[in-house]
Amino acid sequence: MLLSSLCYLEREGELLLLHRVKKAADPNQGKWIGVGGKFEEGESPEECAVREVREETGLTMLEPELRGIVTFVNDRYPTEYMFLFTCSRFSGELAADCPEGVLRWVKKEEALSLPMWEGDRVFFRLLREGRPFFSLKLVYSGDRLDRAVVDGKEIPAVFR
Repeated sequence: MLLSSLCYLEREGELLLLHRVKKAADPNQGKWIGVGGKFEEGESPEECAVREVREETGLTMLEPELRGIVTFVNDRYPTEYMFLFTCSRFSGELAADCPEGVLRWVKKEEALSLPMWEGDRVFFRLLREGRPFFSLKLVYSGDRLDRAVVDGKEIPAVFR
């Protein structure tokens, strides 16, 4: 079982996204995701998110907002519990280089047109709708999303 954080930094109608193109054998290879990573021993979700954002972007989140918990179940990987944050107040300068991939500010309305995990599109929609804190379970077979359950209720495939 893995514990991780993921954060979407927001500014003036844009999101900071990470195009995962730098690591070999990366399960996220070629996809656009938020910034985050695995917990270190003793970290809280907020501490993990702040540290990962700082390490990958050079930015320091001032008011991260915990928006949900996402449970990933996949037949290829261990179950992962991801703490999902958004943040619109941060300081510092965006790093010129990120060891995980290429960072880019993307207009919110264009983000869903980028290659990403199908389940990421589900929590993007929940965030965009301003849904209060949620629990989302995403069940995958490899790269294919089989089930999405939000707050205990199945989301039919036609609504994903």
